[in-house]
Amino acid sequence: MPKARRSNDWGFPRWRGYDESREAATVRLCDRHGCEEKGDCPAPKAPNSPDRWYFCQKHAAEYNRGWDYFEGLDKAEKEARAKSERAENAGYAEAQHYGWSGSGDGSRSADEMRALEVLELEADADFAAIKKAWRVKAKAVHPDVKPGDKEAADAFQKYQLAYEVLKAAEERREWKG
Repeated sequence: MPKARRSNDWGFPRWRGYDESREAATVRLCDRHGCEEKGDCPAPKAPNSPDRWYFCQKHAAEYNRGWDYFEGLDKAEKEARAKSERAENAGYAEAQHYGWSGSGDGSRSADEMRALEVLELEADADFAAIKKAWRVKAKAVHPDVKPGDKEAADAFQKYQLAYEVLKAAEERREWKG
């Protein structure tokens, strides 16, 4: 009678490696002609199409660099589509409180950049500099300092709005875990 042999798959600990098996693993190659890398990054073949290309990371980045979501639409249609996208789901905005980035590294929105221009600050200004510039400019045109001056009142409102935009952005950026 032959002697019983132990399998490598019995009990704990598992003696055989997790990726070891006799079957060949199915690997999808990059859809870029001539590329032999693993194609694990899906990319749409056309806007609003369920068909996908599967690229390696290098070719996915190359493909996405030239991608235009609004391709084929005229200017008015682009604006209407962008407005509806923003209304429905915040325009694909990334949740900023999850980011590791700080101010001035490309993480500021267009509204924040306009607010910084109003306060005459650089894109990488920190919140302390923003607050200081706002106080200096607001004190110069405050309605109590210049009563009855319509231009000063408009300038004060403009500075106030710019500060509120930047303050809200700073609060979103801070993690309140």
